Amino acid sequence: MRPMTERTMKLAMIQMRVEPGDKAANLRRASQLLADAARAGAQVALLPEALNTSWTDLRARTLADVVPDGETCSVLRQAAQAHQLHVCAGLVERDPHDRLFNSAVLVGPDGKVLLRHRKIYELEIAHEAYALGDGLAVADTKWGRIGVMICADALAPGHVISRTLGLMGAAVILSPCAWAVAADHDNAKEPYGQLWRDHYGPVARDFRLWIAGASNVGPIHTGPWAGRRCIGCSLLVGPDGQQVQGPYGEEAETLVHAELTLAPRPARGDGWERLLPGKKPVML
Repeated sequence: MRPMTERTMKLAMIQMRVEPGDKAANLRRASQLLADAARAGAQVALLPEALNTSWTDLRARTLADVVPDGETCSVLRQAAQAHQLHVCAGLVERDPHDRLFNSAVLVGPDGKVLLRHRKIYELEIAHEAYALGDGLAVADTKWGRIGVMICADALAPGHVISRTLGLMGAAVILSPCAWAVAADHDNAKEPYGQLWRDHYGPVARDFRLWIAGASNVGPIHTGPWAGRRCIGCSLLVGPDGQQVQGPYGEEAETLVHAELTLAPRPARGDGWERLLPGKKPVML
């Protein structure tokens, strides 16, 4: 078995303001924030869910585009290559059959799409807006395998989506998110984030991996959650209970930086770890 060494990944969780239905403004803002993340030393940048249009915004029917060569994905690919970043971002995707998907891409520093994920465990209220995905994937990087899910995928019964990514060897799971609260939510009385800690924590612990969710900020104008506010609170949870959380608020656009210490897992057939819920790693 080849020896493994610990490596440090410098991650930026980007709490980007997403303007509902304003694709051009959102792509300009994403490009600028990716440049800011790179200047601050990030190696991997995580952007929110549906950043080109906003989650369930009705204008997505005309604004969504294809992967990998549509406008949104092309802007992300160009930024990744220009700044030598791995970029994970959520976008509303149109497929060749004119179906819309709530998707995410992981792009390498060479500008190539390493994987695309289409959200599987979408909230029922969004089923009319988006078709559902039917697969999971991981990508090999110099830090080990990275898996991608989107927001409520983490809430699937039994954590089946995030645990499957763990069984596929992910050392890090990146999750573009859009975390929203009612307009009158009082964060002093009900601090936001426990739901995600409850779902990220057990998987991070059982599989000895990191899970990062980056949420946007800003209002939701149309769709089933019209009137709610996206409030950031981007969250990173580590295998030993480490946590980093971004600020709360509709105006809390910021970069949340963190360093992840990783011991990349070997591939199957080379000492791959079999990790079962609640159990210690067993080397096969």
